Amino acid sequence: MVSIAKKILEDHLVEGKFEIGEEIGIRIDHTLTQDATGTMAYLQFEAMGLDKVKTELSVSIVDHNTLQTDFKNPDDHRYLQSVAAKYGIMFSRPGNGICHQVFLERFARPGKTMIGSDSHTPTAGGMGAIAIGAGGLDVAVAMGAGPFYLKTPKMVGVKLTGSLPDYVTAKDVILEVLRRISVKGGVGKILEYFGSGVKTLSVPERATITNMGAETGATTSIFPSDEITREFLKWQEREDQWMEIPAGSDDDFDEIIEINLSELEPLVAKPHSPGDVIPLSEVEGMKVDQVAIGSCTNSSLKDMLTAAALLKGRKIHPDTVLGISPGSRQVLMQLSKDGSLADMITAGARILETACGPCIGMGFAPKTDATIARTFNRNFYGRSGTKSANAYLVSPEVAVAAAVFGEFTDPRKLGDFPKIEIPKSIEIDDSMILKPSDKPEEVEIIRGPNIAPLPEFQALPDDFQFKVLIKTEDNVTTDHIMPAGAKILPLRSNLPEISKHVFEQVDPTFPERALESKEEGGGIIIGGENYGQGSSREHAALAPMYLGIKTVLTKSFARIHRDNLINFGILPLSFANTADYDKIKENDILEIKGVRKALEENQTIIIRDVTQRFDIETSYDLSERDRKILLAGGKLSYI
Repeated sequence: MVSIAKKILEDHLVEGKFEIGEEIGIRIDHTLTQDATGTMAYLQFEAMGLDKVKTELSVSIVDHNTLQTDFKNPDDHRYLQSVAAKYGIMFSRPGNGICHQVFLERFARPGKTMIGSDSHTPTAGGMGAIAIGAGGLDVAVAMGAGPFYLKTPKMVGVKLTGSLPDYVTAKDVILEVLRRISVKGGVGKILEYFGSGVKTLSVPERATITNMGAETGATTSIFPSDEITREFLKWQEREDQWMEIPAGSDDDFDEIIEINLSELEPLVAKPHSPGDVIPLSEVEGMKVDQVAIGSCTNSSLKDMLTAAALLKGRKIHPDTVLGISPGSRQVLMQLSKDGSLADMITAGARILETACGPCIGMGFAPKTDATIARTFNRNFYGRSGTKSANAYLVSPEVAVAAAVFGEFTDPRKLGDFPKIEIPKSIEIDDSMILKPSDKPEEVEIIRGPNIAPLPEFQALPDDFQFKVLIKTEDNVTTDHIMPAGAKILPLRSNLPEISKHVFEQVDPTFPERALESKEEGGGIIIGGENYGQGSSREHAALAPMYLGIKTVLTKSFARIHRDNLINFGILPLSFANTADYDKIKENDILEIKGVRKALEENQTIIIRDVTQRFDIETSYDLSERDRKILLAGGKLSYI
């Protein structure tokens, strides 16, 4: 036997050899976009001049930018709908639900490969698919039948034994993984779950684990496809799409992590990192001002029914606000039919739209200096919409306890764990998922005034000089580089405008200084370890490119962001000697000569610090294809 991830990848291999660290190209069956990243992805697809998508299935889902405070978001929704109709893409309308929840319910299939322009695309790994988050341009290329390239990952087996005690959840499983390996411990790896404990987890629970596995930096996470998978597909009236993919064994993996589910306890991730995980007992008694239950991590029917059962007959604490976002219209309809929605409302919960909402900073921001408990996958600084808030990541059970008692409380104090009855059948209503037009030639693409054309991509120069515009710490996220939220995300299709917000939470003067430097040759960003972790949003590379950034020099990169930098012609370099990181200062003038020749011949690139008069030896992990893309000025030019 081999690991299931390796088997699926090898079955889809079109270029390269399956050797750890070597670049491979794989055929992509399915693609997924959401509206915050999809608009740019489809602009890029249009630029390729193809008449339709070439994948087995491509789905466009609107779930991020549903807060309509002016024309920008609804205009973009109409653009996305018209593009989907014209180019052969399924379109999930606003209100139909969160992309990963909807895709899991209605589209995900075992054994398929999928990339999505959202870092939590691995959610579909709970169904036994290889599902990888990527930049929008990579998704656009895949829609045109281009291979998706990645470094052959290590296969890490996560061996689950035992079964979860009452009030301990799948969220605690992935928090335990994060506690052990951190937010960068999964880089260059696939986390594959096996062992007797797998059989105790439902598909939604598995999806919670694979969803938040993205926070480890892993390429993806995956579970086997078994009878539990088959039952879920039968429940969704898709049993004919099931295929068995047996779990691997100890001998199939490069590394093994063992977790006894029976020994786990409720856990929380402290501000401002999903990897800063501690037992709930260490914060018990801390006042909680706001609670949010939902997001693509914890918004399944099982999660919602559990929250409703625990809230039934109770009231939320008078000093605490509770908001609940069901993951899909399907889930919301079921809650409304069986009385669970009434139990939530009676308890005092605010029912939010079936969308990403507060997870992406799109409404439901907390008060000043709030302590907040969220069932989400990220708690980055400022992501809630309130910079002074401190967000803790928890399970739905811990969230309910915090809402009822007004402070972090062991959920076991709520009493006996309720027996959750998942209905044997539910109403399947796909009327909010629109099929593409039968007459695509008659479809007119609708473009609102906020949609700006793509910028020009220029070939990498041979010699250039630039200023150090910013020097960041370790684990800088794409939220630091390009913030999310209700103010900025509506600008995602307007590059000149969204570029005004680059590094806004770190240094609001950055965009203005970058544009000034652009006139003088451009700027460089200096970063620490794991630079660019978090969201797949390519605007964190595209906007700096627009501002004249030609190079990012770091201790190390997060996978998706590094790929996005390459896609937009920004040279990603690392320090050969990390001591040089300490020497460089903001506003230093740096110089590189002979870049094109060095890349063509795969030679070392030396950066000269002109201001301090010392040389910096750099390294890069670039394939021959990566180097050609950079020389061309980005992937669109290369294509």
